[in-house]
Amino acid sequence: MAVDDHTPQRRTVLKGAAVAAGATALAGPFQGLVAGPAGAAPVGTLGGPAFRGLRPIPDQRDGKVRLHLPEGFRYRSFHDTETPIVLDDGTELPGRHDGMGAFDGPDGAVTLIRNHEQNGTGKSFGPPGEHVYDPSAKGGCTHIDVDGRGNVKAAWTAISGTMMNCSGGQMPWGAWVTCEETVNGPDVGPDFTGAPNTGLTKPHGYVFEVPTEGRADAMPITKAGRFPHEAVSFDPREGRLYLTEDNFAFPSGFYRYTPKTNPMESGHLDNEGVLEMLAVKGRPNAHLEGHQDKGAVYSVEWVEIDDPDPEFPYTPGQTAPTANDTALQYVGGQGRAKGAAGFSRLEGQIYDNGVVYFTSTQGGGAPETGNELINGYGNGFGQVWAYDTRSHKLRLVYQSPGKQTFDFPDNITVSDRGTLVVCEDSNQDNYVRGLSRGGQLWDIALNRAESARTGLPRYDDEFAGSTFSPDGRTLFVNIQASAGMSFAIWGPWERIGV
Repeated sequence: MAVDDHTPQRRTVLKGAAVAAGATALAGPFQGLVAGPAGAAPVGTLGGPAFRGLRPIPDQRDGKVRLHLPEGFRYRSFHDTETPIVLDDGTELPGRHDGMGAFDGPDGAVTLIRNHEQNGTGKSFGPPGEHVYDPSAKGGCTHIDVDGRGNVKAAWTAISGTMMNCSGGQMPWGAWVTCEETVNGPDVGPDFTGAPNTGLTKPHGYVFEVPTEGRADAMPITKAGRFPHEAVSFDPREGRLYLTEDNFAFPSGFYRYTPKTNPMESGHLDNEGVLEMLAVKGRPNAHLEGHQDKGAVYSVEWVEIDDPDPEFPYTPGQTAPTANDTALQYVGGQGRAKGAAGFSRLEGQIYDNGVVYFTSTQGGGAPETGNELINGYGNGFGQVWAYDTRSHKLRLVYQSPGKQTFDFPDNITVSDRGTLVVCEDSNQDNYVRGLSRGGQLWDIALNRAESARTGLPRYDDEFAGSTFSPDGRTLFVNIQASAGMSFAIWGPWERIGV
């Protein structure tokens, strides 16, 4: 396959137009909007198009209102696990739908590879086979063939026996890479839940390649590191995989993995590469989780991780002596010993036209002075960063001025027109936001789902897995909770600047 650096229309988002941290929030129903740079078109009550405002839209599945969307948009939900759903291979569909990629599928369908962020020890889902990594782990991915209106044509297990499959990334050679957001294993003590890991049969904390056809071989890319992975993206020009870390209570790192052979030539990620971690030139251990000045730009360098795949001593059936907190910091600690930068909870990322965009969920507040084990490492409401793979510059794209403007950005994707589409993970109302190249933030969707069992609101269930169909006409996105649900959303994207 030829190297695809995306079409000329997909330009760098917000080039040279980082939004001020003190951007003014608008009141009332428009408090999700922020002031853009001088000359940016006003929105809503300030004279902009009223059709950008959100309104309740009935779900074409059953007529219930689960989303608020702009004028002219429609949607259909599918794979709602509040009631049991059995896949074509006899599997009961797991919940906690998370990261997701969209590919060209058979007979005009879209193939979705979707993560399921299941934690804990238990029986792996799906049929037995080589696609099962650890038969005692409950996470994995499902393969879904669906049309652009959310009608499921086929679905089955793509990989199972993994844990905490949070996000991942779509590879240009036609594969999904799924990420484990954990370091659990029989060699590591109990995680934040307090549950023992003695029932697990293999170490976790890896990335796995998942094909768009058939099932995965469940072979981890161990050289890409054992740490709480969140998302990946791939630069086809340099042949490098970029990786984010969501280490909730500790500093998180931004990494790159360079395989021995460029997958654009081999068609797969090899396990013979080198893992490195980002550092700021001249500023060892820079606190990038802290508040940044408007338009902040840093020159970066990369430090090598000498031991990316640690194994800790243990006795089968007994609680391992290595504490989970120790294991969580082992790989990143090697980088920080060499001056690597610390971020707050790095989550979603996307590659577009030579730039990797990634989110820092709790970045932008006062710098941390130590490890915060209760509320998470980071005191802000979120940042969006951009790393230029050619100039080796890191730039702050956006920094939230407050909870009511933009709260905990998580998964991220990009439209054909270069607009970033960001999912919120708030503990209040959750939105899907658009972030324009002019520096403007606006609402695309609002979660208004209610539980079919209890009738109670699920408004604080986070959005996740945003991804556009290959033709750019449909946005697929998940609501991630114990009862996961997926949506197909379509409408006049260009009209609303997406």
